[in-house]
Amino acid sequence: MNKKFLAAAIAAATFGTQAVAVELYNNEGTTFSVGGHVSVNLNGSEQGDTDVGTNSPRININATQDLGNGFTADARGEWQLNYLDGGDNSFKTRLGYLGLTHDVYGRAVGGTQWAPYYDVAGVADMPIAYANDFIYDNHGNLGTGRADKMLSYRNAIELGEAGAINFGLGWQGAKEDKVDSVKYDDRMQLAVSYSIMGAKVGYTYNTGDFTATGKKSTAESHLVSAAYGSYGKGLYVAGVYASNENMNSGLEESNAYEALIAYALPSSLNLSLNYEMVEGEENKGDKTETTREQVALQAEYNFTPKFVGYAGYQFDLNDENNRETDDSWTLGARYYL
Repeated sequence: MNKKFLAAAIAAATFGTQAVAVELYNNEGTTFSVGGHVSVNLNGSEQGDTDVGTNSPRININATQDLGNGFTADARGEWQLNYLDGGDNSFKTRLGYLGLTHDVYGRAVGGTQWAPYYDVAGVADMPIAYANDFIYDNHGNLGTGRADKMLSYRNAIELGEAGAINFGLGWQGAKEDKVDSVKYDDRMQLAVSYSIMGAKVGYTYNTGDFTATGKKSTAESHLVSAAYGSYGKGLYVAGVYASNENMNSGLEESNAYEALIAYALPSSLNLSLNYEMVEGEENKGDKTETTREQVALQAEYNFTPKFVGYAGYQFDLNDENNRETDDSWTLGARYYL
């Protein structure tokens, strides 16, 4: 790991990947900032009514402290905002962790966080309106997106003009999900990727045992991805493939696919096309069936760096077993705090 990687790691931890938070304090190695975004959109579909909704609104607070000798500590708390329906449940925890980063020894994080698995799996999870869905199937417990109660470690090996190798490890201890009456044993994951000249390829493995309705099973995922470019800056292309056991809702074995191509014009108009499919077997030996297949056309426009308009239309292609498809659309705006 070098100073460049250290700066990127701390920036990603404190500000996120989509926008820079407002820095309220910066003095003698200590910083404090507030960030997040709010959105309002119109949603509709063939089978549903048009209504007013939101798109993952959140608020976060972030702090860093230079500890000396190359070490930097950071803390983040992030909450989902529920501001359309009223009521008592206005906030829901999305992230909460404490991190320690060193320019040689790497980065360790404890708490609810974006998992190393997501570092590889999330390369196509970019558009505001419609993006990667399958990685969020029970992602808190299985550590495929925002992982609950995780310890993680990341580091990088810089190879100069030959690129860089990034790797990460994650661990979640035993827990019981009382809502779904599922007991989870230790769950572990590793992720490794190689990047050079704007291109990135990666592999991640995730596994752990769980017990549901008295039956013990193993959740397991092998996922590979590839991406080129930077989303929102010219051409961006990404693809994801996962071979899973007990990772996707209702499927004992499944294959999942995600592809994204986007192009941002100099005018700040970003156009994208993404495709997602999940197919699998409810029980081993059953006929393989498609449970999710969709294509979305989307546009995002930055009126200012903090105010973005977006629109999307998603075609539901899954007519397996005479299922009635349900195309959907959305039109909205997002303001970054």
